[in-house]
Amino acid sequence: MTDAYPADTIPDLLARAAPEGRAIGAPGRPWLAHGALGELARETVAALNAMGIGRNDRVAIVLPNGPEMAASFVAIASGATTAPLNPSYKAEEFDFYLADLHARALVILEGMDSPARAVAAARGVPVLDLRPGEAAGAFTLHPAVPLTGTPAHAGPAQADDVALVLHTSGTTSRPKIVPLRHVNVTASAFHIGRTLRLAPDDRCLNIMPLFHIHGLMAATLASLGAGASVCATPGFNAFRFFAWFEEVRPSWVTAVPTMYQALLPYAERNREIIARGRLRLLRSSSASLPPQVMTALEAAFGVPVIESYGMTEASHQMASNPLPPAPRYAGSVGLAAGPEVAIMNDAGALLPSGERGEVVIRGRNVTAGYEANPEANAKAFTNGWFRTGDEGWLDAAGYLRLSGRLKEIINRGGEKVSPLEVDAVLMEHPAVQQVVTFAMPHDKLGEEVAAAVVLREGTSCDEAGLRDFAAARLAAFKVPRRVVFLSEIPKGATGKLQRIGLAARLGLGG
Repeated sequence: MTDAYPADTIPDLLARAAPEGRAIGAPGRPWLAHGALGELARETVAALNAMGIGRNDRVAIVLPNGPEMAASFVAIASGATTAPLNPSYKAEEFDFYLADLHARALVILEGMDSPARAVAAARGVPVLDLRPGEAAGAFTLHPAVPLTGTPAHAGPAQADDVALVLHTSGTTSRPKIVPLRHVNVTASAFHIGRTLRLAPDDRCLNIMPLFHIHGLMAATLASLGAGASVCATPGFNAFRFFAWFEEVRPSWVTAVPTMYQALLPYAERNREIIARGRLRLLRSSSASLPPQVMTALEAAFGVPVIESYGMTEASHQMASNPLPPAPRYAGSVGLAAGPEVAIMNDAGALLPSGERGEVVIRGRNVTAGYEANPEANAKAFTNGWFRTGDEGWLDAAGYLRLSGRLKEIINRGGEKVSPLEVDAVLMEHPAVQQVVTFAMPHDKLGEEVAAAVVLREGTSCDEAGLRDFAAARLAAFKVPRRVVFLSEIPKGATGKLQRIGLAARLGLGG
C-alpha cells in the first residue's frame, strides 16, 4: 500500500468507516450502517464462493436504481468482478453484453420482469435473485436453481483483482471492455473525497444511474470511502427531487448538466426547502456545464458548483475545480484531481501551457488497458500516457479547458469548429434554455455546423434570429447553418446530450 492511499481494495476501504455511521439509505427506508455493510460484503463473498464464484469471476448486475444496486456493487466487488448493466436494455443488448463479458452469473431483483432472465437461461448463465432486506441496501442472493462449486480464487479481493468492468459507449464502433482494478477504483474514491473534502457527516443524494461510472464512483464509493453516506434514489426525477432533498438533507449532489438544467425551473418555488437544508456544494461531471447554467445554479442553491472532468477509463475523475476559497472557473474543468494531466500533439510530444492538443492522463486510477483489444490499446496509449480523445489546453494557472471530443469537433472544409464554443454563445440568447451543436453532412465542405435548441417556456425565437445572434459573436464559419427547434434534445441513458449521430436522427443530410 502506498502511503498516500489509505486503501488498496474495496474491503479495505469499507473497513475504515465508523461501524455505527450511516452508509447507504433511500427515501422512506431505514439506513444501513457502515458496519452492517461490511458484514453484508463478507456474507455476500462467502455466498458467492459457495456457488463457485470468486475473485475475477464476472457477475452481471441488472437492478433498478436504488440502495440495493449501490450495496450489491460494493458487496459483490469485495470478492468478485461486478458488471453493472442498464436494466432498460432489450434482449439483443443483454445477449451481446452477457456473451462479451463471459458472465459467470446474473444478479437480478427478485420478481423483476426482464428479458435478461431469458437471455441468461439461453446462455446457461446462472440467475441469482436478489431479495431486499428491511434496511436500505440489505439483501440476500438466491440461485434460481441450486448452485455449488469451488472458485479458483476464493476470499476477499486483492489489490490487482478487477473490481468492475464497464463498456465504452460505442457511439462510433463496437463497445470496448474497460477493466478497473481495486487499486484504480479506491484511488478514484480517495481523489474525489479529497477534492470535495468529504467527511463522515457528509451525505450525497444520488440521482445518477448506478450502472454508470459517475454514480458508482463519485456518489457511492467516494462517500463510503470517506466514512460518509449516500442516499440512493430510484433515479433522476425533477418532480420528486425537492421532496427527497427535504427528507434526506444532503450536503452535496453530483449529476450531469442536463439534470441540473431540468431542476432549475423548480428551484425558485422550492427556495424555502433549499434554505432549510444543509447543502454545501453541487458537483457537475460527465459532460460540459454551460457557464450560464453554473451561474444560475449558484444563484438558485446558494452554494458553489464544482465542475469536474471524468471518464470510465480513469475510474471517473481526472480533473476538478477546487472548493472555495480557491478559484473555480466557468468553462474550465479545473486542476488535475487524480491522475497527471497533460496535453499531447499527434506525434506524441507533450505541449506547453496554452497550446491546444489532446488531453492525456496517467496515474493509479487509470485502467491498464482495454480487454483483449491490442489495436485499441496501441491507439490509446503513447509513452505510458492514455489518450482521452478530448481536445483542450492547460492555462497558465494549470486549469484544464476543453474544446470538445476530437471526434465531435466539426471539420468544415478544413476549418475546425468547437461545438462547446458555439453552445456557449447560443446559450447567451435569452430565449435559449438548452442547446447542442453538432456536425451535419455537407456535399462540398464535408461537414457543416448545426444546432438543436430548446427554448425557454413562454419565449419565442426563429432560426434567422438565432443565426443573426450567433453571427454577431462568432466568426462566419462557426455560425450554425441549420437551427432545429425541439421540445427535448435526445439524451443517452446517463442523461448526456448526444452529438454524434444527431444529424441522422433529425433527418439532416447534405
